[in-house]
Amino acid sequence: MDGTGHACHTNRHLFHWSNQLEIQSCGAAEEVTGSCHLIKVGGKSVLLDCGLIQGRAKDEARNRDPFPFDPASLDAVILSHAHIDHSGRLPLLIKSGFKGPIYTHTASADLCDTLLKDSAHINFKNTQWANKHRKRRGKAPLEPLYLRQDAERALGQFETMEYGVKREIMPGVSIRLSDAGHIVGSSIVEIWLHENGVNRKVVFSGDLGHRGTAILRDFTMIDEADLVLMESTYGNRLHRPWEDTWTEVDEIAEYIQRKPGNVLMPAFSVGRTQNILYLFARNYEKWNLKKWQMFIDSPMAIEATNIYLRHHRLYDPEAADFWRKKGSRLGMPNLQMSRSAQDSMKINQISSGAIIIAGSGMMTGGRIKHHLKHNIWRKNCHLIITGYQAEGTLGRKMLDGAKNIRLWGEKIKVKAKIHTIGGLSAHTDQKGLIDWYSNFKSRPPVFLVHGEAKTMDTLKQKLRDDLQAPAHIARAGESIDLLDLSAYKK
Repeated sequence: MDGTGHACHTNRHLFHWSNQLEIQSCGAAEEVTGSCHLIKVGGKSVLLDCGLIQGRAKDEARNRDPFPFDPASLDAVILSHAHIDHSGRLPLLIKSGFKGPIYTHTASADLCDTLLKDSAHINFKNTQWANKHRKRRGKAPLEPLYLRQDAERALGQFETMEYGVKREIMPGVSIRLSDAGHIVGSSIVEIWLHENGVNRKVVFSGDLGHRGTAILRDFTMIDEADLVLMESTYGNRLHRPWEDTWTEVDEIAEYIQRKPGNVLMPAFSVGRTQNILYLFARNYEKWNLKKWQMFIDSPMAIEATNIYLRHHRLYDPEAADFWRKKGSRLGMPNLQMSRSAQDSMKINQISSGAIIIAGSGMMTGGRIKHHLKHNIWRKNCHLIITGYQAEGTLGRKMLDGAKNIRLWGEKIKVKAKIHTIGGLSAHTDQKGLIDWYSNFKSRPPVFLVHGEAKTMDTLKQKLRDDLQAPAHIARAGESIDLLDLSAYKK
């Protein structure tokens, strides 16, 4: 697998290393998902992240491509955080022969216990559905990408760490995790490499959080690096000020109170759901939420909320105190946790007065699709989009004003009122990215990953214009020579 479907994809051979210190991006290169970066040092190899490619069917099909390296040859994996586009191919890596340790933050390991098992279940179900259609067409059946036992084996290889602790993970390689402020346990990864008297420090931003957001602390500033890998999800835009976001949310809440119906909120199970709950709890009286039936319709989101609660020490002080006092329902007695499929189906008997938070966040799968089928054709339905919607997803189509959608082969009219709240992103914006990079004492070469191509181009030019930074875009499969960085310092 590669990150774009062409650079590594056109070369079926395994990578060949000509130097002792190199790094290659094998995923999230000129696209947002599938984070995967390979470091080679002195005959050892370390992988940064191993995420699923998400989006269009043809993109997700690339998850079945062979890794462009031998998984059995890897010595270790470092996982920046638990989101599936960063962790979701770890079970496949294990299935393909990787036997080494996976280093990550304690909270990320706890979240992965839920996310990877859920991913295995979804993959199994999706493969069953696909094979029914393949059988009708006379095609051979597909095997699931991986099964629950593969996920469990991956979890057994986790080695947990806390923030701020430097640890040698093998001779010549030491790492330290720092708070990235994106989801609980999300990490900036500092990597010290030593080979034959040469020392290099690589800093991987992971996903940097939106400063000032509810619950989590702001991302950590790092000041030294020889080379930086930096995400660029929102590298071409600025988030609105928080005051404007709260005004927008207040206006949407008032509108819905005047024109009640069912409210659908597609949300990522980890991070976004917990932020929405916290927002509701803080405004429970103001928005008159007690008159609504409120549902978290996602077993994974329910479990993730419990994990968030266990790790409240990672919150900012105000949020930590609030969660400790209020518990997992945050003091909202009408909040119902919908675990079973039967519980979920019962919700669709309600024609008005329900607030339904369900995954997936981009509406590509999960229970939100069933709620769309039962509600999106209603004029009194409200769909609130609160997060990033990747190209090719159902969520992007809805965001772009689709008049009709297709669900399980059925064409459904979109008559619901679509609301968007842009300021709740869990990713920092262009200014946050530039501020984070500008804290480095020197101007180390920075390679942009985890973003759409046009977004990367914009951020690259902004870094060059404002900071005279040697900014580059990581290309899939292209080697970055860490022994000789002179070519990248311009």
